[in-house]
Amino acid sequence: MVQFQQSDLLKKLPKQFFASLVAKVSNVVAQGHDVINLGQGNPDQPTPPHIVEALKKASDNVDYHKYSPFRGQKFLKEAVVTFYEREYGVKLDAEKEVAILFGGKAGLVEVPQCLLNPGDTVLVPDPGYPDYWSGVELARTKMEIMPLRAENNFLPDYEEISEDVKEKAKLMFLNYPNNPTGAVATKEFFDDTISFAREHDVCVVHDFAYGAIGFDSQKPISFLEAEGAKDVGIEIYTFSKTFNMAGWRIAFAVGNESVIEAINLLQDHLYVSIFSAVQEAAVALLSSQECVTDLNALYESRRNVFINGLQEIGWKVEAPAGSFFAWLPVPEGYTSQQFSDLLLEEAKVVVAPGNGFGEYGEGYVRVGLLTEEHRLQEAVERIKALQLFNV
Repeated sequence: MVQFQQSDLLKKLPKQFFASLVAKVSNVVAQGHDVINLGQGNPDQPTPPHIVEALKKASDNVDYHKYSPFRGQKFLKEAVVTFYEREYGVKLDAEKEVAILFGGKAGLVEVPQCLLNPGDTVLVPDPGYPDYWSGVELARTKMEIMPLRAENNFLPDYEEISEDVKEKAKLMFLNYPNNPTGAVATKEFFDDTISFAREHDVCVVHDFAYGAIGFDSQKPISFLEAEGAKDVGIEIYTFSKTFNMAGWRIAFAVGNESVIEAINLLQDHLYVSIFSAVQEAAVALLSSQECVTDLNALYESRRNVFINGLQEIGWKVEAPAGSFFAWLPVPEGYTSQQFSDLLLEEAKVVVAPGNGFGEYGEGYVRVGLLTEEHRLQEAVERIKALQLFNV
């Protein structure tokens, strides 16, 4: 059999850091151990039943068995417009300011290819979602990191960016509530971001994947709520996290019409469109937020159980303000990788080492609150047994 060589582009793609974590975990499970996996970001709850029923019913529509409209069904885009005005007070044009995406990841990876040329500069948060790096590499652009530090509430400090980088930058990724830190943004921060973007002609791409998940009665704000946001950027909203629909692969981008048109144009060449029955089911869930309220309460309860438990055993950790992740400092004397390996080998608890999210993730591990409370409590007990902390 002829072994064809991969392209130089594929060879330059960043390695999938978490593939090695999955392999390690699979090996331990294969040995017969009971592993508590807190290392992934895959929602553990099912899609709400009424959404599944809407899909089943819509699947009987024979018109949906044909090609869908290239740029998505009008009824879904109109539902997105209604959703954003109801939830965030943001007015959108369904045809010019909404793009239907094949999952949030697809949109995030596509945007650099839509707007940039080889050698252009992209500002990327560190630590951050690793697939931002994939989009940067696929567009053959250059990445400059924006450190996220605890002392600045895991928000980038634009004053830290050198004048040279500011002038070269053409695109910026942001993500609040944040993966992996669980931090949330303020309106003042978004106002500063818009001022920065205007001054330096930078397009802002706000990844709002965890937009519905905020704690302590604080609803996360949309980037588009800030005045002038649509002038300088877009927001990407996925159904995966908010509605437990990770396997459905549907999301949308909203905001600046020139960016939306660029996304639509690229997708015209990559795809036809998402199965219309899935789009119709998505309309059903955008009309009601009751299931979202229940899910948010579930994650907050899990957060409280887990974080309180860790604090009781002497681990000095902070509770996340949003998302379904907790960002925990590793004990003195360990790297992120060493500590995550220790927890897997000795406690059979899986966490994601922070260095997998970038240079500034070193010294932390990420935990997903994506299992039942009794399993989170058991994870705390297993960690306690390692006697790493002083109560």
